[in-house]
Amino acid sequence: MSLFELDKSMSFDEYIASFDAEHVETVRNFVDWLAQYSGDLVHNPWGEVNPDLEIVTDGFDAARVRQDNLVAYLLPRLGRAKVFVVAEAVGYQGGRFSGIAITCERMLLDKHKTIRAKDVTPIRLDRTSSPASTLLKGTQQKDGFNEPTDTVVWSAILEKGIDPYDTLLWNIFPFHPHKDGNPLTNRTPTEAEQEQGWEYTKRLLELHREMGGDEPLMLAVGQKSADTMGKFGLSAIGLRHPANGGANLYRQGFAEAVDTYLK
Repeated sequence: MSLFELDKSMSFDEYIASFDAEHVETVRNFVDWLAQYSGDLVHNPWGEVNPDLEIVTDGFDAARVRQDNLVAYLLPRLGRAKVFVVAEAVGYQGGRFSGIAITCERMLLDKHKTIRAKDVTPIRLDRTSSPASTLLKGTQQKDGFNEPTDTVVWSAILEKGIDPYDTLLWNIFPFHPHKDGNPLTNRTPTEAEQEQGWEYTKRLLELHREMGGDEPLMLAVGQKSADTMGKFGLSAIGLRHPANGGANLYRQGFAEAVDTYLK
């Protein structure tokens, strides 16, 4: 398990200051690059705000909060992570509001049933979904969003006894593709979107190596994600997608891959 503990008294700026300044600048530049993306029927968590769904108050920029969340998540993992777990695209119940791939708001807020906030970062991060939005369900208003697939992916890491800071979660298309007229839906990214997303994924892996990281074990959430990564020349082990009854098979496949390939 992680040696990191949650320190509610530590500010974001204090936390960031504990890292190498050059690494912080590099990660910030990467997140700033993400924030510049714009696409049809796509929400960019780090560059766009939907006032119908998100907290909008003086001094609170939801997109900026998600930028900070992602920076806080990436800094202790780039150059260290031994396992990269990659899914297809950001989902509306997960990274859309948390700003972190395959991670939901309740994990950040320490309101998740099994995943603790300290497993994500040593500081408590903020939600961005609005407790006052009438488009959210009651439990979502109260506690933020929860995502079943995120829960399975994180649980598999912890159940295997892997330090969560030795893993890095990502999406091939690192933005949220949604259906027309309904921002609280998910859709499959197009081939063109996958190609655009691959540029960010490739750069993330480059940053990992530049920061001294070894080649990580690449695991894909679903065979489709593995096939997409293979199309771009990156070999990954395709695990059973947790959806539609596949949770136990995902956990089993994750454990077997770690036992076989992670020394």
